[in-house]
Amino acid sequence: MTDEVLINVTPHETRVAIVENGILQEIVIERTNHHSLVGNIYKGKVCRVLPGMQSAFVEIGLERTAFLHVSDLANTHSLHLGGDKGDDKPANQSQLIQERLREGQILLVQVTKEPLGAKGARLTTDITIPSRYLVFLPHSSNMIGISSRIESAQQRQRLKDIALQHTGITEKSRIETGNETQATQPVSSPTQCNNYGLIIRTAAEDAKEQILCADMDFLCRLWKYILEKQAYAQTGTLIYKDLPLVLRTIRDLTGDSIDNIKIDSQTTYQQVSKFANQFIPELVPKIEHHTGERPLFDVYAIDDEINQALERRVPLKSGGYLVIDQTEAMTTIDVNTGTYVGSHNLEETLYKTNLEAAQTIARQLRLRNLGGMIIIDFIDMVETGHQRQVLRTLEKSLERDHTKTHIGEVSSLGLVQMTRQRTRDSLKQVLSETCPTCQGRGSIKTAETRCYDIFRQIVRDAKKFETQRCLVLASQKIVDMMQDEQANSVLELEKYIGGSIQFKVETTYSQEQYDIIPTE
Repeated sequence: MTDEVLINVTPHETRVAIVENGILQEIVIERTNHHSLVGNIYKGKVCRVLPGMQSAFVEIGLERTAFLHVSDLANTHSLHLGGDKGDDKPANQSQLIQERLREGQILLVQVTKEPLGAKGARLTTDITIPSRYLVFLPHSSNMIGISSRIESAQQRQRLKDIALQHTGITEKSRIETGNETQATQPVSSPTQCNNYGLIIRTAAEDAKEQILCADMDFLCRLWKYILEKQAYAQTGTLIYKDLPLVLRTIRDLTGDSIDNIKIDSQTTYQQVSKFANQFIPELVPKIEHHTGERPLFDVYAIDDEINQALERRVPLKSGGYLVIDQTEAMTTIDVNTGTYVGSHNLEETLYKTNLEAAQTIARQLRLRNLGGMIIIDFIDMVETGHQRQVLRTLEKSLERDHTKTHIGEVSSLGLVQMTRQRTRDSLKQVLSETCPTCQGRGSIKTAETRCYDIFRQIVRDAKKFETQRCLVLASQKIVDMMQDEQANSVLELEKYIGGSIQFKVETTYSQEQYDIIPTE
């Protein structure tokens, strides 16, 4: 499989595209006036505790207060930064937020989800700091996790031995994990850096011992710097900021899976080359400065793919199609056969359509960055074997998605319920806004319906203001219909109110806008 990373940089935004076999799989956009907050660490202040929701609002210096749930509290007494002696009680003795937090309490918190819509950022006190090869877990005492993507038993043993030797964590406390960011139960014992834990990332599989040790030392020094900085910082202060989008992307790449990295900005190209030379030398030969006459994203038709990803309807090669509706509560995906009629029998036709849809859905989830609750309405299949195979195809297609997903079984109604972790705005939320005409409903009243609304309003105004003449301001389409198809109705209405009605086109009005002005 050929994987490419395309980086388009302009003064106002940076766009990173992940392309697999010439097909866009993922796009991340970061604008200069709205940088990502995920991973940032703040010195926060609890401004309100909500026992009924087992949550708290925390002020971290943003426009909206952030949200902290009890499940995101680290099980450590170091959670408390500015409390009295009573705060030294170990936090994990109680699971009630009102017993663990109080208003005015100072916390060191990390953003896990961007502010979405009217909601503030989601926080955690269980801080994680990633590097190229490791994830540093300051509150997961003496836990070592190893990515399940490292399949070689020999490599896993080698990495385990390096971590045990360098950190002083005992064999008994080692815990392997199937996910790079999954926390597990801590085991206490003193170490060199105040009882921290580590997760060994996929990129560390072939890394040399001295490089891994240097990474551990760097993360320890960084954590000590963070603790020192928060000691004298004001509340609501940004203590630590993650790398910018381009460098985050390069840091998190797995070298063997990437064939080339193309960058269309000379400045960014030099910055990335310098970063790779220092931290990821194996990527240096793959970094290329795009100097062609055609813009980089035009060469790969990325903008066309982005525009298609904003549409509700997604065509399938077979002739079927998907309909994707994104709402605040959930995303629904409906699968349809469309023009595909198959060649054998109905069950086979539905089965093949669902298989193709499962692969397309996995790509669309990554491309559109859809998160939260997702309901998929596959076409009903009679055979349970076909249902299982469609689910397996969906799961396999999602294996390359680095965002955490969970897929349920087919329900009695033929629906598949799944979740995908949401950490930042979807592509639609980044690039689109609510339609000012339909207010997000996705539809507007017809011109005929709006004409009847105007008639009713004229009757109300005639009775209320006792006027016999009025001027209607409306869009061109409404005025044309009033003077053509609805002309007889207008005459009857004039007789009813005993006056006259005039119409004037207001070019700035949409189909749903109108004004009725009484005249002398």
